[in-house]
Amino acid sequence: MKVEFPSKKARRWALAAVLTLVIGGGGAVFAQVEAGDRGIAPVGNSSDLIADNITIDVLADSPEAARTKGWQEAQRRGWAALYRQTHGGTAAPALSDSVLDSIVTAIVIQQEQIGLGRYRATLGVQFDRARAGQILGISGRVLRSPPLLVVPIVYENGVAQSFERRSEWQRAWAQFRTADSTIDYVRTGGFGADTLLLNPGQQRRRSRGWWRDILNQYGASDVIFPTVRIERSWPGGPVIGYFSARSGPDNMLLGSFALQVRSPAGLRRLMQDGARRMDALFTAALADGRLRTDPSLIIEAPVAAEEIEMTEEALPEEAVEGATPTDQSPVATPQASGDFSIQIETPDSLGVIAAENALRSVGGVESANASSIAVGGVSVIRVRFRGSAADLRAALSSAGYRVAQSGNNFRISR
Repeated sequence: MKVEFPSKKARRWALAAVLTLVIGGGGAVFAQVEAGDRGIAPVGNSSDLIADNITIDVLADSPEAARTKGWQEAQRRGWAALYRQTHGGTAAPALSDSVLDSIVTAIVIQQEQIGLGRYRATLGVQFDRARAGQILGISGRVLRSPPLLVVPIVYENGVAQSFERRSEWQRAWAQFRTADSTIDYVRTGGFGADTLLLNPGQQRRRSRGWWRDILNQYGASDVIFPTVRIERSWPGGPVIGYFSARSGPDNMLLGSFALQVRSPAGLRRLMQDGARRMDALFTAALADGRLRTDPSLIIEAPVAAEEIEMTEEALPEEAVEGATPTDQSPVATPQASGDFSIQIETPDSLGVIAAENALRSVGGVESANASSIAVGGVSVIRVRFRGSAADLRAALSSAGYRVAQSGNNFRISR
């Protein structure tokens, strides 16, 4: 039998193919963790009031002047729209540009075109809830649900994904205006370890120990899964989205609905409408008691018997001998220290340091250190406080913070 060995050229091609498979395959695995087309930072985390979809078309002598003029016009129209919305269509009182500048916190650019002397844009105007609320006659406080971690999941072509790649469903939740909802959504941008910790497989995980660890890292009390399955009729044809709202480690179904658009060009609008309808489902479930924190996710440390029992030896001598209340003097008992999680918005790395220093200056706080840092999002700071959760809430309120509480978890803002 004659055996023929491959030529040198053939061996070189085989070696190159093996190296490509090994190196390229490793690179693919590496890319799944470190790189990829994913990650959308959430916006609209604050409780500010917003008027959006304001169309502007103005002329000026220069692009800069046109843009400034357009933004001022957007502030006026935004204020008029916001007042009509909160007062049943009543015309808004006129405010000067200086007053509008003082109550507007941000201009949100939805779409813009800048020419030599022309500015065309679709803008949103964000108003400070406290300052604008005084003029509008509405409260600056909003009652919210416990903080709920959002894991948006989309099924398309039989494949499920959450943060592995950018999707219109993830974008819809990142851009959703959480201030308009009674649900306290804890959203993540899908960067770093998010793709490993919050993948679609977690929807089937029931381990309470696992979920307690994950929720503690994100400063949440429970988890919700807004889910959509996308079906395309034919290339370029109608797109149907089947939406379902699920919650908790048991993946409980809270409600479902379907929406349709005529072509793939309307997919983004379909996802935005789906997010708003999904928020309505979560809000209704919160109102009727179906959306509530799973008790198995909250572990309260038992109180030691010696901390609640007071023996006669520990009582003042007058109390043991039966002295009258007028004879007894108050006895100071040391308060036990506890650990608490506090969520706070940190626009940059300096904001994290400033938040830690501000919390350390609150009376009763023994230490404050960031346990989860989200630059441009919501960071979690672990605080050791001498007193109860109610005492910490009172101390934070006295320091000028707006406080939302769920057990030992707090969400604060100025």
